Amino acid sequence: MARLLRSLLGLLCAITLIGAPVQASLTSDSYDGNIYALYAGNGSLVPPATTLGDSQAAGRTSVLVFYLDDSSTSKAFSPVVSELQRLWGRSVDLMPLTTDTLQNRKAEGAGDPATYWHGRIPQVVVLNGEGSVLLDQDGQVPLDAINQAISKATGLTAPEGVSTSLSFNELNTEVQTR
Repeated sequence: MARLLRSLLGLLCAITLIGAPVQASLTSDSYDGNIYALYAGNGSLVPPATTLGDSQAAGRTSVLVFYLDDSSTSKAFSPVVSELQRLWGRSVDLMPLTTDTLQNRKAEGAGDPATYWHGRIPQVVVLNGEGSVLLDQDGQVPLDAINQAISKATGLTAPEGVSTSLSFNELNTEVQTR
């Protein structure tokens, strides 16, 4: 009888755990997984396709975006980063970088992202092909400001229009350019 009771209790616990709702939230500092896949609908951003050192060696424009997966401000900024990829595609090297690996680590030169991170998230740094910093801002950096810096770095025309964020459900946000 005790064995049957333990089996039923184990089965009840398993059913309860399987049916537990997921508690992802755009406005909390909880870890929900890859913020670009969940909140921006673009999991292809992480990990970046190239390193900062390789991008600089090739003389390409680099866009560094420092973030944390468990930060509500990073979650809110993730659609902007996804929009940057849509707008600029292969014209720039877009590198969303989690700051977990940069914490308490000494910078190792211009090819090391730690050189540019100031301890705040999100932070956006745009470097031209020569490695000069054209934009270095933290917080909810306006898409237009990033576009202007990328345009200056690449010589390509920046997309025009005012950008706004549109929340289309409790988890996802979309950046719209008018």
